Amino acid sequence: MNKRFFIQHRSWICGVALALILFSCAVWCYRIVWMPNFFPEKPTYIYIDEKTGWGDVCRLLEDSAACQHISTFKLLARWMKYPPHVRTGRYRIDPRMDNLALVRNLRSGHQEATRLTFHNIRTKEELAERIDSQLMLHGIDLLVRMNDSTWCDSLGFTRETIPALFIPNTYEIYWNVSPERFMARMKQEYNRFWTEERRKKAEALGLTPVEVSTLASIIEEESAVADEYPTIAGLYLNRLKAGMPLQADPTVKFAAGDFALQRILDKHLAIDSPYNTYKYAGLPPGPIRIPSIRAIDAVLNPAHHRYFYMCAKEDFSGRHNFAATLAEHNRNANRYRAELNRRKIY
Repeated sequence: MNKRFFIQHRSWICGVALALILFSCAVWCYRIVWMPNFFPEKPTYIYIDEKTGWGDVCRLLEDSAACQHISTFKLLARWMKYPPHVRTGRYRIDPRMDNLALVRNLRSGHQEATRLTFHNIRTKEELAERIDSQLMLHGIDLLVRMNDSTWCDSLGFTRETIPALFIPNTYEIYWNVSPERFMARMKQEYNRFWTEERRKKAEALGLTPVEVSTLASIIEEESAVADEYPTIAGLYLNRLKAGMPLQADPTVKFAAGDFALQRILDKHLAIDSPYNTYKYAGLPPGPIRIPSIRAIDAVLNPAHHRYFYMCAKEDFSGRHNFAATLAEHNRNANRYRAELNRRKIY
């Protein structure tokens, strides 16, 4: 009976069996390939650097991306030959992302740019450290290039003027960018910032863009109050036009290697450095910090006045008293020195 039934319905039974097998295969494939497998609470990122191996990637997915079934991810990744070709980068993982979408991104190096921000930086070392903390590249590699005369020259700068290349801002950039590509990108941003309008304003002042940045760096170190920048810019431009030395205290601090100096003494003024604007007329060889856009634009749009002198206010507010004559300046300076003495700042 059973044998006769099977013979009579063999085609139907085989069809059902085949359908069940195909259905099982489809479910199995769906589970491995298309079933959501990552469940972070919100879009998250994994960072793969040159030291990250295949096993490390799997651990990152379990620890940071809430991977439900790492075994299915591993199986598909091996099918798609990803493990031998781990690529560096910053990769986004969305809630309910499936294995196929992620493996494709990882295998092709399809990553999402990160937001790089740097502001309020004085030295090359500080800049390298700030970049190091936000990108895969090593700060020391960046610092080596900033101190390499040949490399700086290829970008149109010197070791002294290279800080002017960097315009403080926020940039969209790939996390695994190389030092070479990073420097090239900064040169593109520099060229984009120095528009024809800005260049014409610099030319009208008798300055190059690098000289504008150099003066802006002094101004930014001179005052903690940004609304004074145009006034200070006008003052220093008056001095340059009159052939007077800038006599800017921040340049002395830079020459001394100590930005924390609160009182400039005769021994500091005697430092033999091209950055000492008490000893040498004109602008120093390059910026003494990486100037902000606001400081650069203050130089390009200076206040017009007859001031030649400035002195910190005796209330230590960070503001300055400005003077058109030396006699007036000496009165301002005497009040400030008296307050320094009263506070026992020597």
